[in-house]
Amino acid sequence: MHTPTSESTVAHPENAAQVKETIRRFILSSIRMARLDDDANLFESGVANSLFAVQLMTFVEKTFAIDVDMDDLDIENFKSVNATTAFVLRKKGHLGD
Repeated sequence: MHTPTSESTVAHPENAAQVKETIRRFILSSIRMARLDDDANLFESGVANSLFAVQLMTFVEKTFAIDVDMDDLDIENFKSVNATTAFVLRKKGHLGD
């Protein structure tokens, strides 16, 4: 069975598109939006709050097997789908994907 949250489909995404889609699905399932602009600032728009930021950070750590360090705790890293995708790719060492 192929589900967006299964270990096999998200633990080791192959490329930036897969990372972005995984993050987008998590955000959409968490904040119950029909559509989401990948550059939309979730916090400025009031759609997300600090509790969601912690949930997103935890999801990113577990899903992509990365550590979010104290230096990474910047809203700029998690404010949108694109910002979170770029953060994950930097942490995974995929700067050119």
